[in-house]
Amino acid sequence: MPLLDGHDPSALKQAARRIADGGLVAFPTETVYGLGARADDDAAVAGIFAAKGRPADHPLIVHLAEAAAAEDFAAAISPGARRLMARFWPGPLTLILPRRAGRAGAAAAGQASIGLRLPSHPIARALLRECAALGVAGVAAPSANRFGRVSPTRAGHVTQEFGPDLLVLEGGACEVGIESAIVDCSRDEPALLRPGGIDRGLLEAALGRPLAAPDAASPRAPGTLEAHYAPEARVLLLDAAALQAALAGPLPPGLAVYSRLVPAARAGMAHRTMPDDAAATAHELFAVLREFDAGGASLIWVEKPPARPSWDGVRDRLQRAAAAAGPTGTARRSASEH
Repeated sequence: MPLLDGHDPSALKQAARRIADGGLVAFPTETVYGLGARADDDAAVAGIFAAKGRPADHPLIVHLAEAAAAEDFAAAISPGARRLMARFWPGPLTLILPRRAGRAGAAAAGQASIGLRLPSHPIARALLRECAALGVAGVAAPSANRFGRVSPTRAGHVTQEFGPDLLVLEGGACEVGIESAIVDCSRDEPALLRPGGIDRGLLEAALGRPLAAPDAASPRAPGTLEAHYAPEARVLLLDAAALQAALAGPLPPGLAVYSRLVPAARAGMAHRTMPDDAAATAHELFAVLREFDAGGASLIWVEKPPARPSWDGVRDRLQRAAAAAGPTGTARRSASEH
């Protein structure tokens, strides 16, 4: 099936009908493109896990048309969670809340908690409203890629992953470019489980308290496995001095470099300049990794991002991408990636 224009009302209705009938649809959000199915249909949700090759114990995020729909899935919403909803919804923030009994068990991977998000992308919001009009309270939607691989930020990335049979709503490049921040509000002490496009300081200011770190009792959450977001090429993170020294020596074959340093052109080396701004880097990061893969790179040297809170989301994605290679440099294709 060709890409459908997500701004076309008839395409939105067609996509919503497919979701309501238990099918899969890929659609843009402000973070990345999602692969959606109705969250209240465990068989439909199973189709997401099968298409992605995703372990059934790795939970999904349920996308809502309106904040009030959180009550359909959450057994309780704490005052802190409500403050975060008021400040950051719609937007790139997922909240983990206690799950209402009997609701979206497959999407929650059987946990007693559930991740909820109200996206801000106009096409996502329009699709979710169309779904709600058909009786679909929420749409479960992880990133529209094979499990563990680089997330898609353009519609073409989705078709590269799944081929032409999947209905994909075209909505241009995603504005944020990395997945949502995830805050666990299912327990007494809110915790940041995954950084995203919202600075930790802003989240804490809205809460009026510091965010805790994840611990052994934290709910499982999407995108938090050690190895994730991995291109086909091996990713190696280097600080600026180490990168400069490496670039001065013999270069390995199939090398691509993503850095704020601008090295002299070398035969056989691809290079993209990393922006100085964290948000600009997040916006293009996954597209750059996919571009290097498409160009035949076998090794990607990436300059480590600055150690500032605004870079936490980018740093998290790069560290997990680099963890997909073993210490000897051999790509590690584990169950967490397929």
